Amino acid sequence: MNRNRHFFPRQVMEAGGNRWDWALLPLVLALLVLLAYGAAQMTHPYQVGAPLLVSLDPTALPYYLLRTTLRMFIALAWSLLFACAFAALATRFRAAEKVLVPMLDILQSIPILGFLSITVTGFIALFPGNLFGVECAAIFAIFTSQAWNMAFSLYQSMRTVPGELHEAARVFQLSGWQKFWRLEMPFAMPALLWNMMMSMSGGWFFVVASEAISVSNQNIKLPGIGSYIATAIEARDMGAIAWAILTMLVGVLLYDQLFFRPLLAWADKFRFEETGGETTQQSWLLVWLRRTERLQQWGTALGRLLDRSFVWFKRDFDGTSIRARQQSLHVGFERAWDALVAALVLFATWRLITFIHTEVGWAEVGHVFVLGCYTLLRVLVLITLAALVWVPVGVWLGMNPKVAARTQAVAQFLAAFPANLMFPVAVVVIVKLHLNPHIWLSPLMIFGTQWYLLFNVIAGASGVPTELRYAAQNFGLTGWLKWKRYLLPAVFPSFVTGAITASGGSWNASIVSEYVTWGDTTLQADGIGSYIAHMTAIGDFPRIALGIGVMCIFVMGLNHFVWRRLYQLAEDRMHF
Repeated sequence: MNRNRHFFPRQVMEAGGNRWDWALLPLVLALLVLLAYGAAQMTHPYQVGAPLLVSLDPTALPYYLLRTTLRMFIALAWSLLFACAFAALATRFRAAEKVLVPMLDILQSIPILGFLSITVTGFIALFPGNLFGVECAAIFAIFTSQAWNMAFSLYQSMRTVPGELHEAARVFQLSGWQKFWRLEMPFAMPALLWNMMMSMSGGWFFVVASEAISVSNQNIKLPGIGSYIATAIEARDMGAIAWAILTMLVGVLLYDQLFFRPLLAWADKFRFEETGGETTQQSWLLVWLRRTERLQQWGTALGRLLDRSFVWFKRDFDGTSIRARQQSLHVGFERAWDALVAALVLFATWRLITFIHTEVGWAEVGHVFVLGCYTLLRVLVLITLAALVWVPVGVWLGMNPKVAARTQAVAQFLAAFPANLMFPVAVVVIVKLHLNPHIWLSPLMIFGTQWYLLFNVIAGASGVPTELRYAAQNFGLTGWLKWKRYLLPAVFPSFVTGAITASGGSWNASIVSEYVTWGDTTLQADGIGSYIAHMTAIGDFPRIALGIGVMCIFVMGLNHFVWRRLYQLAEDRMHF
């Protein structure tokens, strides 16, 4: 890694002065006022059944953008905490990994609307007479669209930390807390930031569902861009939809310049290489902030607090102590834990068999599994096609940070563009041209999830050490040999992470892409997604549960037999 680890380099500080403190003060005050106003609006008194009107007046869009962005950043903060806890537990404890990784597979395969329908009533009951309960339900729905991708990214990065760095941590007798902050988090930071960017953009896909909520036969529309789009779709107001898309673009540009671009430029110092990288991100805001003496003091105070925590959580023995030896879990404990997990799996299997026998029948199960195979074929074909397109593009952008900096906001906007706005266009084109919906509805599944591949490959390519690039140039690698021996192995771990999240997102998106309605026209493609959507429309809850359960089985099977083995290959042979 680069040797310069100080948050604010002294030579940059000397270029500035106190004049930047006065320039920073209005910005900080304005930000605090906006946050306080948005938070106050979130806790406004509310009774279920009372109407919440959403105006289609374009002048209300800045306020709606503030509310939506605040929800998404709150969900992003909780997603980051979840990702850190998940990755730390799954990489340190084999017993926890056996449970947490399959659990995450199940969670990412459950439709977002399924989370929303379960949690809305609970949050409203938890905060009666207050809008905060509905806000919590909306934030939780956005959280479920962000957390799984970030958790997989951090887990993959921590699993592929080079062995020599682990050995150095053992030599220095770093505790778990020290190792996490001094080794694992810095190593994972560049890829994690790119996935945070993707998660932020992916959250826009679900703002319509999370801000326009149905509960107790009442429709609750929280003020925000999502509810604005939902209202515009109901009114078929294409002008209002255009204004909403333009506002989204402005919002993406703002948080790209004010949040993600400074973080990416700051995290460039965590790249794993011996020499200083020539390919670095630049941020005008980071340069400006580094010249503020007041911010330097705040950063120093935070650094001292973190250093003090290293003293609190350090090991109280040295490397010569017998306690320094690596200790594995007791064999009896491992067997007891495996027996407990097996018992829970058997109990769930028995309950599933009982449910099938009494509620739906085995013939229906066979039919749903056949539909699942149709969707599985679509997912595999679409992931392959998306990889053929976006892996070369992602490698090119990752290897050329100047180009990536120019296209970063565009990629975020394309990833944030609500794919459901493309459904009416797809319906009109398929009907007008008499196309086969079983084939031409399929691309809608990957429209919003293909960006997971792109952002992860960019993260992997941007983290390639400079000395490895020089070695490839010195050996004269070109053409397919360059891809086979250098580029593909370099981005392979990041590609697997992107493929897992894109695959899970495609299964989730199949529910809305295999069963599309616009006005009086409904198009349906055979698959488990259309099965769940159809059963939801007619209110057949046993078959809804069957469809979601079978989808979880397919997702877990695909992850276990395909993506997990590729993960193992990346850990063993394809990392630095």
